[in-house]
Amino acid sequence: MRNLLLLFLPILFFSSCQKDPKSLLDETPYLLSIPNGFPTPSFPEDNELTVARVTLGKRLFYDPILSVDSTISCANCHKQELAFADDQAISPGVMGRKGFRNATTLTNIAYLSYVNKDGGVPKLDLQPIVPIEDHDEMAFTILEASDLLNTIPDYRDAFLKAYDKEASPFTITRSLGAFMRTFISGNSYYDQYKQGLNNLSADALAGMNLFFSEQTNCSSCHSGFNFTDNSFRNNGLYEDYSDWGRRRVTLLMEDDGKFRVPTLRNIALTAPYMHDGSLADLEMVVQHYNNGGSNHTAKDSLIRPLNLSETEQHQLIAFLNTLTDTSFIHNPEFNQ
Repeated sequence: MRNLLLLFLPILFFSSCQKDPKSLLDETPYLLSIPNGFPTPSFPEDNELTVARVTLGKRLFYDPILSVDSTISCANCHKQELAFADDQAISPGVMGRKGFRNATTLTNIAYLSYVNKDGGVPKLDLQPIVPIEDHDEMAFTILEASDLLNTIPDYRDAFLKAYDKEASPFTITRSLGAFMRTFISGNSYYDQYKQGLNNLSADALAGMNLFFSEQTNCSSCHSGFNFTDNSFRNNGLYEDYSDWGRRRVTLLMEDDGKFRVPTLRNIALTAPYMHDGSLADLEMVVQHYNNGGSNHTAKDSLIRPLNLSETEQHQLIAFLNTLTDTSFIHNPEFNQ
């Protein structure tokens, strides 16, 4: 009898480890394409990329069902043709309400440790709660959104396929996070130039040399493969900030007016600029830095007059235009 039991134990153990035959869970991995020179993003253990999760997140991203009156989706403020940013200073939310800040680009958001312009959200998988529950954006509660989604049979099946769970705050935010992690951009004209596939114009080449020079120090903050060091800095936009920026998170006076150094990838597509969308175009941005910004006690020491000529400013903008990745904004994997 004892020998018979030992014979059946491995069979029982193996059977107990098998997936429920009635389960819809699909664990097919999503194969993320990583550009040359880019590290592989890290993924949470509870949200590894699968085709089912990315597909569900994509559907939710474009569906206005996550807003209280089903009129606003994530894609309303994050448009693919604008590198998942918006062309309005402050994007309108439900019922025409104005949000709080300029909609940031989602380019390469998988590489951020802290999300939002002030770093107030500790990880991407929590970020969707902010716009969904914000009164001026989508004005819904994520619990009500979960209940609504679970009344729709094909949505319920999609959640079971992706997470083996119904719609919930956990599965809604994780699926959106999974989709947004696929927004990888690294095939700009500049990237192709670095690979020897094309040549820069004389103006763009001169602008590149200025960008990486000690004269401008642009690359001190806009560094690395993503053209940002992800630090929070006060760039002297105002003498008095109505939006405290990083100070809203830390409550420290030295963080007043500090915002995340944004990626410059696809920068030509993401106007207007700054946290409040107050600078309409790249010409105004370059002029701001060329003038050295306004006086503020927390202004970064790197912000100082650059004394660039009009020609040099034009050249710098010519280089910034080479950071546009047209394959990113036309990638069918991101289309609705």
